[in-house]
Amino acid sequence: MIEDLWYKNAIIYSLDLETFMDGDGNGVGDFEGLCQRLDYLQALGVDTIWLAPFQPTPNKDNGYDIADYYGVDPRHGSSGSFVEFIHQSEKRGMKVIIDLVVNHTSDQHPWFQNARTGKNARYHNWYVWSDKKPSDADEGMVFPGVQTTTWTYDKKAKAYYHHRFFAHQPDLNMENPEVRTEIRRIMGYWLQLGVAGFRVDAVPFILETPAPGSAEPTMNFEYLREMRRFLQWRRGDGVLLGEANVLPKDNVHYFGEEGDGIHLMFNFYVNQHLFYALASGDIASLTEALIATQELFPTSQWAQFLRNHDELDLGRLTEEQRQKVFARFGPEPNMQLYDRGIRRRLSAMLGSRAHTELAYSLMFSLPGTPVIRYGDEIGMGDNLDLPEREAVRTPMHWSDDPQAGFSKADQLIHPVIEEGPYSYLHVNVEAQKRDPHSLYNWMGALIRLRKECPAIGWGKWQVLKTNVSSVLTMHYNWKNQSLIILHNFDEKPYEVILDLKQQQPEKLTDLMASNHSVADANGLHKITLDAYGYRWFKTEDLSYLF
Repeated sequence: MIEDLWYKNAIIYSLDLETFMDGDGNGVGDFEGLCQRLDYLQALGVDTIWLAPFQPTPNKDNGYDIADYYGVDPRHGSSGSFVEFIHQSEKRGMKVIIDLVVNHTSDQHPWFQNARTGKNARYHNWYVWSDKKPSDADEGMVFPGVQTTTWTYDKKAKAYYHHRFFAHQPDLNMENPEVRTEIRRIMGYWLQLGVAGFRVDAVPFILETPAPGSAEPTMNFEYLREMRRFLQWRRGDGVLLGEANVLPKDNVHYFGEEGDGIHLMFNFYVNQHLFYALASGDIASLTEALIATQELFPTSQWAQFLRNHDELDLGRLTEEQRQKVFARFGPEPNMQLYDRGIRRRLSAMLGSRAHTELAYSLMFSLPGTPVIRYGDEIGMGDNLDLPEREAVRTPMHWSDDPQAGFSKADQLIHPVIEEGPYSYLHVNVEAQKRDPHSLYNWMGALIRLRKECPAIGWGKWQVLKTNVSSVLTMHYNWKNQSLIILHNFDEKPYEVILDLKQQQPEKLTDLMASNHSVADANGLHKITLDAYGYRWFKTEDLSYLF
């Protein structure tokens, strides 16, 4: 049955093993430490953990430069440690999805080292080569301003190899059937060890067929269907969560017209317009983005998020919109990155508890599955002294003990935040657990509320018009019940007039407070919203409004 799809009402928690918890005291997070914190995640309300890459790696790009797809980096433990982690997660009813990074390998991977030895080498055709420097070698960089080319000359191979990302991450040749067979073998290996699916890294680049000098690479969406078929043969309830920052017109190609592509996809388009609305108070483009991404096959699902392990990408906004977001949330040059994004943590960027609550209440109420980033539940800050995206990849703050309770080592993989209002002395899990009004406890309540509102993942929805232009009002209907959720993006309070055309004056029950709204004699609801305020209501079946 379609209603058995677990991901429709899941809460996904994104974490990087190396910065979450160090169990063996070597300064790097590991599976031993993560197992110690599973009860914390369960208590928070998380039911799905998304792990960043943890395989053997030179670690030049946060582990996304993988040197062996079938192991665990010794810094994090062993394959036995991973299996124990899966076992402990399953005991708590938690599923695990892991990164599938198959657009590229590390240049230290044995496949690439073999490929460099010549055109007749076993793995030469597993990568993309050109004898001459392609005319488009200076185009298509993922990291403009840091990365200078997408084709690099290899002296040993005496040829140029293609890389969408850094030069130490050569792209695999997806046109080679042997490569796709190996990817299925990688998937099968980790599925056999108990993972519930994969967050597929850089999906558009996996699907493209780069040709030297070609302005428009061919996109082979059949590869996604291949991956989907294999996944579901091996694990019927397994999922693919795709990272694809694409325009709404292209969504159907990734999900598949019959829902036979990826199951979930991050909604980058809505995410960018969401931050424009937070910066400007103008919800018009956010409303348009929501409607533009509304049509999905019933088994497909959006993954809604605020921040992740990369920069906040604003590349889909107009130049004017982007500059407004920069001015509000990243005004200093060292807060910006790649000419398109902001390299800050959410709470530090928004700057106030009220704005942070608004953002998270909104994200949890958007159609799809919410994804939260480790540390955001306590409002962790960033370290702008670290280079590029490392600013948002600092260790988790567990307590006010030395090294934030993350490790007993003197030297860490990344330094904890020691100074300012976001220091671990002020922002940590232990302190917030004891404070009933903390962001942590508020977030736990929000997660419980979202779990009690499956209509957000399953139901039909629409945006309702009100008398206030800065208030976004979402209406969900599922199984004879409706949700009405309002968010005020303005720094001023408002009274919102809502006409639900109810047949008789019915009340709206507030899901976050012990009160409700009753329609007046004209059938109108008058709802007060604070500055940056939000209200969640449930009521009778309002399906007639669609």
